[in-house]
Amino acid sequence: MFAEERHDSLLAELRTRGAVRVADLAARFGVSAGTIRRDITELAGQGRLTRVRGGAISLPAPGGEPPRQAVPEPSREPAPEAAAVPGGPVLGLLVPSVTYYYSQVVAGVRAAAAEHGARVVIGLTPYDSPRDLVQIEELCASGAEGLLIAPSGTGHSVPSELLDRLRARRVPFVLVERQPEDPFEPCDLVVSDHRQGAYAAVRHLAGGGHRKVALFASASPTASLVAEGHAEAVRRLGLDDAPRHLTKAPARRSATVAEDHARFIDDCLATGTRAALVHSDQDAIEMQQLLRARNLQVPEDLALVAYDDEIAALAEVPLTAVSPPKRQLGERAAHLLLESLAAEEPAAHRQLTLQPRLVVRESCGRANSPEVAAARG
Repeated sequence: MFAEERHDSLLAELRTRGAVRVADLAARFGVSAGTIRRDITELAGQGRLTRVRGGAISLPAPGGEPPRQAVPEPSREPAPEAAAVPGGPVLGLLVPSVTYYYSQVVAGVRAAAAEHGARVVIGLTPYDSPRDLVQIEELCASGAEGLLIAPSGTGHSVPSELLDRLRARRVPFVLVERQPEDPFEPCDLVVSDHRQGAYAAVRHLAGGGHRKVALFASASPTASLVAEGHAEAVRRLGLDDAPRHLTKAPARRSATVAEDHARFIDDCLATGTRAALVHSDQDAIEMQQLLRARNLQVPEDLALVAYDDEIAALAEVPLTAVSPPKRQLGERAAHLLLESLAAEEPAAHRQLTLQPRLVVRESCGRANSPEVAAARG
């Protein structure tokens, strides 16, 4: 394979997955790891990707919401492994993306469906061009007997209008990583406790001796919950005030993202803040690179905890990260839906909340300390 062909294939893989590893590409293309590293270095020099430890991640896109990756055109192809049993139930899955965060959610749904001989059809409703209602209608038209719903709205809550439309279809549904706008609305749902995840991150940094823990949260449905958990941790732990930067625009250009990162770092340094919780992984990695360009180091000058744990381990200094149980979310949601489809009578609504896990790496310092060892355990 010629270098140009490798570059095209590498970039295509990056557009689909959002991150690539040197070892995986070397095995796939039948070349040495050194060759892949040179390819990545060349493409990074052309401004077509961002190098990270052990691989590369996609650049911020001209528009769209973090993680700022290209979203495939809507597709409702069934999951191959879930289509083996004729006559099995058909599950409709509506998600904002099949890459980054939601790739693991989708994998969990497919695994649970395969256990029961069910088939999955997928509808995409991208953040930058929501198609929630249209996709719901199309999923039902394609034969979906029940729906797993993660709408693409900018918030974590689902408006009553959308719930009314779902109920009008008279098919069972489960919300995934979303809750009703009205907390008293009866419905099935499975969510991550992002408040608890953020709280655990701040508590970990405070346990390392930090009296100020800043927050950077990119615009996403998760951001407000992360911010709430951060604020509650600061209050309960009696920490000092620190910079809080929540981006509000759902579409941001690359230059603006870099300016946001630089401004946040400036605020941290100016206020004597030496620790931060950063949502998402990609923002944390880009900040780490910006710190290095200023001859500053992680964690010595700024300790970082990332939120999502999709590519945090690929950072030059591997990032401690809050890891929501994404695959389990998909599995639990699919099981709830399948139980509803199999029930002879309507079952009581079930609402499951799963707690994220803190994965401790090197970006907070004291990697071998007893406190860190306990957090790992």
